[in-house]
Amino acid sequence: MSIHGPLGATPQSGAFELRTPALDREISAWTRRGLLGLVGLLATGFVISISAASTDSFLPESVRPVPSWLAGPFGSAGLNLGVAGAIVVLVLMFVSYLAAVAAAERLSARSVLMTIAGLHALMLLAPPLLSTDVFSYQAYARMWASYGANPYLHGPHVIALDPLYPFIGAKWVTTPTAYGPVFTALSYLLGPLSIAASALAYKAIATMASLTIVALVWNAARLRGLNPVRAIALVGLNPLIVVYGVGGGHNDLLMLAASMAGIYALLRYRERAGGALLTLATGIKLSAGLMLPFAAASPAGLGARDRRRNLLIGAGITTALTATLAFGAFGTGPLHLLGTLHQTQSEGDWKSIPGFISTRLGLGMIGHITGVFLAVLFAVAVVWLLRRVWRGEMDWIDGAAWATVAMLCTASSLLPWYVAWLVPLVALCTSQRLWRVALVMTAVVQVIQLIGYLPHGSSLLGV
Repeated sequence: MSIHGPLGATPQSGAFELRTPALDREISAWTRRGLLGLVGLLATGFVISISAASTDSFLPESVRPVPSWLAGPFGSAGLNLGVAGAIVVLVLMFVSYLAAVAAAERLSARSVLMTIAGLHALMLLAPPLLSTDVFSYQAYARMWASYGANPYLHGPHVIALDPLYPFIGAKWVTTPTAYGPVFTALSYLLGPLSIAASALAYKAIATMASLTIVALVWNAARLRGLNPVRAIALVGLNPLIVVYGVGGGHNDLLMLAASMAGIYALLRYRERAGGALLTLATGIKLSAGLMLPFAAASPAGLGARDRRRNLLIGAGITTALTATLAFGAFGTGPLHLLGTLHQTQSEGDWKSIPGFISTRLGLGMIGHITGVFLAVLFAVAVVWLLRRVWRGEMDWIDGAAWATVAMLCTASSLLPWYVAWLVPLVALCTSQRLWRVALVMTAVVQVIQLIGYLPHGSSLLGV
């Protein structure tokens, strides 16, 4: 089903519904399941938060055992779930998520919003979860702010004597920053903070960004004629977003907040602001650049040429400002960003298709060829989707969501919080198939992560 009209906006619609006792009982059953799902999410989130400091499966390898000053307010709880317990809790959280999303239309907005807020608060209070990225963010900031080293030209190994260095993931110590100049410049402000304060600051930014995304999805869903409670349940309760994204303090959520603000502006017919915000998101992380071509390709009814021109004007001005910031602060360093991204993607990991072929099957050349083939396949898919959007055969947000699915499936590196790139878009889509795809991708990525928690678990997928 395709939505037509200015940049995909549709009016609200209502329907007359006959009620019967049997239907009331069915609705009541779904409501109970949904409420149980919300309770299950809060319960599992609480268990993760209070046990994370003592459960290695929830901690990045570089902080095992976690220092007391980094453990958070629940650090003294001493609850160690072990590998099996951690897996059980994460499985129960995902099952609770499915129940809540399935019954979201029967749940009150207050109950869903309170659960979202509670989950975010619990993840904020936990120590940094499952990723060393918050330490990499601070390392790049310190390199620039305290040591005068260009983070686009050098990896954190140049500050090997800094107390932060042991907390950085081994894979990233020689890798220059792969983040956009807007985020790298903002991180300068956090460079002087202590390790614990910086980690908390990045987690707080991720928390606020995620809640901002929820608010924007709510309002955008109403503009699209969609159920806003169902939309925010899909996004705000998603375990990969909450546990990995918020708990890990990832800047992907800041990027998505800017992207969703751009989409909301476009739905409100503010094309220049929309183009500026989508471009700003790209300045945080380059993967956001996928949105703008689809927004520009939308037919958008009468006046499409003027709206498209305003969109591109906003994008052009922001691009010029971002470039001025980038080259003014980092010289020619940002020119190396694409090379760094290519390097990190080419290395891949066993959780992606080419990475699995290379690392687990030991077929390096075939893995490389597969990666190239998938990259070409992704480019073809994007062109085909853009053509359909341009011709009015597909809503532009649906097209951007399908393109994001293609990007995730063909990536050489697939990390769990990358699912956050897809889910907010799907929440605004009219295609039920996309909703199913988002849930299936969340499940698949979560299962892959759970296998990785097992001692030598990834070898179960190898030879």
